[in-house]
Amino acid sequence: MGNLTGKTAVVTGAGRGIGRETALLLAKEGASVVVVDPGGDRSGAGGDKEVAETVVKEITDAGGKAVANFNSVSDFDQAANIIEQCVSEFGKIDILVNVAGMLRERMVWNMTEDDWDAVITVHLKGHFNTCHHASKRMRENRHGRIINFASDAWKGSVGQCNYSAAKGGIISLTRSLARELGRFGVTANAICPLAATRMTMNDKVIEGMKRRYESGLITKEFLDKVLDMPGPEFIPPIIAYLATDAAKDVNSQIFHAERGMIHTYQEPVMYRALTKTEDGGMFTVDDLLEAVPTTLMAGVENIAPEEAPKE
Repeated sequence: MGNLTGKTAVVTGAGRGIGRETALLLAKEGASVVVVDPGGDRSGAGGDKEVAETVVKEITDAGGKAVANFNSVSDFDQAANIIEQCVSEFGKIDILVNVAGMLRERMVWNMTEDDWDAVITVHLKGHFNTCHHASKRMRENRHGRIINFASDAWKGSVGQCNYSAAKGGIISLTRSLARELGRFGVTANAICPLAATRMTMNDKVIEGMKRRYESGLITKEFLDKVLDMPGPEFIPPIIAYLATDAAKDVNSQIFHAERGMIHTYQEPVMYRALTKTEDGGMFTVDDLLEAVPTTLMAGVENIAPEEAPKE
């Protein structure tokens, strides 16, 4: 008997990396799993059914239950098919883990409209699509666990404004889902993982990180941490925990997970305030020119100060 015996799960992006490790662990813990992956490359292009089928075989060879699905989360109707396959094959949907993603890295002035649209569509819209369809079933059953994949890039990441924006949106989406669905016994939490996968570690990424270090955009400590990034197998245990009945009161939380450490992010809170009671509370620009540097911005450094032009 595993911790998820009798549960059913959909894992998107389950053919490789963290998604694959998650599908394998959920199955090992007793869940029946829909392994979703159209088999595209890192940029989202192409397709290979063998990617998902191989994971299904691993699960079934080990005595677990799994089926493959090759639909794209970016398409609203295909996302519906993903959820309905879980219900038709296994009778219900208990767990949704949204891992599917892609990257197209460019500085904002070089980023094309398609680069922006493609990443936002797969990540942010893709999360909405599967959550929308799954939430209907979970609400009816008054039970469900939604685990979305954000990233520490939600705090801002050089060369990834499309990805960062999508991941920030996923965090806000997750927090909204938690408020909307919690009373029906459905929780929604998000994971910001740190793990070496094809998304995070390849020659292009490594060279880009080295350039950022040489330009002073990141520290040597951060660079070394990236280059020594652990594998994806360290991420799924927190996902499996959040999927259990024991985690029924863990809701609207944002977790960072890596080898040897899991932490949460603090709820957004007001940090500093500037107030005015005279003149009906109306600030003038002159008020702000005088007050902001010594109050709201006191001791706050520019994260990317202007540099002198290179000759």
